[in-house]
Amino acid sequence: MALVELDRVFKIYQVGDEEIRALDDVSLTIESGEFISIIGPSGSGKSTLMHLLGCLDTPTRGTITLDGIQIHNASSMQLAAIRNRKIGFVFQSFNLLPKLNVAQNVEVPMIYAGISAKERKERTMEALRMVDLENRARHRPMQLSGGQQQRVAIARALINRPRIVFADEPTGNLDTNTGETILNLFQELSQQGSTIVLVTHNPEIAAVTPRRIEIRDGKVSLNVDERYATKRSEQVIQ
Repeated sequence: MALVELDRVFKIYQVGDEEIRALDDVSLTIESGEFISIIGPSGSGKSTLMHLLGCLDTPTRGTITLDGIQIHNASSMQLAAIRNRKIGFVFQSFNLLPKLNVAQNVEVPMIYAGISAKERKERTMEALRMVDLENRARHRPMQLSGGQQQRVAIARALINRPRIVFADEPTGNLDTNTGETILNLFQELSQQGSTIVLVTHNPEIAAVTPRRIEIRDGKVSLNVDERYATKRSEQVIQ
């Protein structure tokens, strides 16, 4: 069974007399363990798609299933619980809390999940070892480089062992070399079984993922999976 399934999903905004179709009849699946990118120019609908997949919003029409749970009709409280248990986020701006040290930043999702202090400490150090930042546990974000801050954000995203991680322009605030390091880390995590979705406007970043989904004008215009050496779909879905 697919980890994520979208079936004929629309997201429509009414602006005065005008109807804006941010997503227009989108259907797709994401399998557990996939490393994919969602690519498209500004205004294409890719961020709207991530918001729906990440339980940050609900569709106007259509169905969305995440890990066997139908989320398209979920309440705000239900969506928050699903995000905490099943989804990790990595953002371009890192979104670290400046008054907390590295370990405390990584711990935050576990506090909301009701995990004991003892287990939080163990899992935090395990996550920081994974991103090679164990020796920075007591540092504040401002004492870290941009690449280190992003690695903290990745550790935080993974700390509740989510079913899927969304990374929204994760290298956008990093120099080229540091960005490559972060992409390599995502590749390693994917090889270890994590399901990762990169959201980007940059074709060079999208090229590192085995599967690429291109969004244009709210539609899936390209769905390429290099694992099978064929293009699943090169036609705009009508």
